[in-house]
Amino acid sequence: MNWGFLENVLSGVNKYSTVIGRIWLSVVFLFRILVYVAAAEQVWKDEQKDFVCNTEQPGCENACFDHFFPISQVRLWALQLIMVSTPSLLVALHVAYREHREAKYKKKLYKDKGSIDGGLFCTYTVSLVFKTAFEVGSLLAFYFLYNGFGVPILLRCSQSPCPNTVDCYISKATEKKIFLYIMGCTSILCIALNVLELMYIVWKQLWKCFSRRYIHVKNNAFASVASILTIVFMFVLYLTA
Repeated sequence: MNWGFLENVLSGVNKYSTVIGRIWLSVVFLFRILVYVAAAEQVWKDEQKDFVCNTEQPGCENACFDHFFPISQVRLWALQLIMVSTPSLLVALHVAYREHREAKYKKKLYKDKGSIDGGLFCTYTVSLVFKTAFEVGSLLAFYFLYNGFGVPILLRCSQSPCPNTVDCYISKATEKKIFLYIMGCTSILCIALNVLELMYIVWKQLWKCFSRRYIHVKNNAFASVASILTIVFMFVLYLTA
């Protein structure tokens, strides 16, 4: 699979992200896409061919492999990468919409087209929620489909058309287990970063609204006090004249 397109898309979204969002992108590039392309695909290469059962019954190995691996682990990992990266496109599309509006009306409508405020704040929040949901959903899918993140060397299978309970062996079980642990830890790290970024942008937006209201009230109070002092000063001058 060629991951160049996804890498280019995420690189374009990078300039509209917060500091935490850029850290998330770095984690995705280094510990997910790079690990997947450089090593994981080779580890799971020909996994069904290397799945061996101690029987010569036709169809038994295929039935056992389908039972223990209803979805290929490496393909599910690739699907997870695509799903958690796609919501970031919403931010880039929203910024493109802002640029289109300015080009249409031929005037500057936004101070900064990439600033996270207004409608873009909602889009950014929705993208973070979707990314977190996809991450959690993928971890749960791995856990329930494969009964955890372990990869045992020996599996006992009694699926039809196997004549009896047969022993099946997974190739490179320890190596696959290590990569699954890397995937799991990276997913948890990405979930933590997404939640942290969501809290950061919400806090920043609330602080911006509070500052505007506080400064506005403070300026109005200062103007009122200044007006009162001016009136008092003019009244004193009138009495002393």
